[in-house]
Amino acid sequence: MLNNRLIEFWVGVFVIAGLVALTTLAFRVSNLTAMETVDGYKVTARFNNVGQLKVKAPITLAGVRIGRVSEIVFDSDKYQAVVTLEIDGRFRKIPRDSSASILTAGLLGEQYVGLEAGADEEFLRQGDSLMLTQSALVLEKLIGQLVANLASSSGKK
Repeated sequence: MLNNRLIEFWVGVFVIAGLVALTTLAFRVSNLTAMETVDGYKVTARFNNVGQLKVKAPITLAGVRIGRVSEIVFDSDKYQAVVTLEIDGRFRKIPRDSSASILTAGLLGEQYVGLEAGADEEFLRQGDSLMLTQSALVLEKLIGQLVANLASSSGKK
């Protein structure tokens, strides 16, 4: 009788530990535990294609997370996506001529915005726009180009 209760107790402990681990994993995957910006400022960037970029996606500079995507809207006049980047206030010395790219991280394909610092002596401020951007790579387009190139090269032979 005592032995059965001991086994039931340990099974309960492992079940609770498993549920805690799954909950932690779910929060990490959904970016709910990620940093919040402190005294941040917002800049915008225009992209022809944002792929699967989502609000709250990370913004990195030299591999360091410096902020989050706060908004993605479509500009129907220029047919582009306008992405609002909220950068933490601790990172105020980002050159104005920096560039933004939409990159893919890991096996799950989470997309994020990667910044590359420019050389301008003036720094980004609230409301500025990044002029140099690179849209997300679309795998279907790359495969289509590869197939078209292979077909044209085999047709020449």
